[in-house]
Amino acid sequence: MNHAQLTALGRALRVLGEHGDVLTRDSADAKLHEVKADLKRALAILEDTVIGSAPTTRCAEHPNGPVDESAVDLCLLCETRRRSARRSSEQNGTYPQSRPADPESAAPERTMSRYGVRADRPQPQQRWLPEVWTGQVWQLCGTPRRDRLEAERYLSAERRGSRPGIAYRLVHEFTDYEVLRIWGTPVKVDIEPMGNL
Repeated sequence: MNHAQLTALGRALRVLGEHGDVLTRDSADAKLHEVKADLKRALAILEDTVIGSAPTTRCAEHPNGPVDESAVDLCLLCETRRRSARRSSEQNGTYPQSRPADPESAAPERTMSRYGVRADRPQPQQRWLPEVWTGQVWQLCGTPRRDRLEAERYLSAERRGSRPGIAYRLVHEFTDYEVLRIWGTPVKVDIEPMGNL
């Protein structure tokens, strides 16, 4: 929303607020038609201002992503990631899924936290991140890969491409980041023309 749209929308809403203050049970039809015209004007401004579609999920990361009705945040992508994490942790035996057989010995249930529980968060996964040196910083240049050889093949194809970067590196991500290999030499490039004179 630019400044002109914001100003016009604010003005239209203030006019509607003033109508609300003066309306009574005996308001004339002419006054109601004036309110209707102002409402239409405010809706038209709002229609011009809104450019994106309404969010389909409650997920901040994927507001317009596919919907999964059974998910807490309605996001199919995040729910798939959580299910995958739960499945892999069940296979690895990191936490038990079953409840104790004796309900007397079980601890009382706590209320749900808005941040979720540990089982809902995805477990750290091993990935290899291809990065390119932009002249100022290392920047992700491709999709993180689960296979190291695939990531190295991707970077070698990038280096042979029509517009190769100054330098590339492969970063191993697990619970921490570790630079595995660097191709080329990252040189700091001044972004100001004429050397910032």
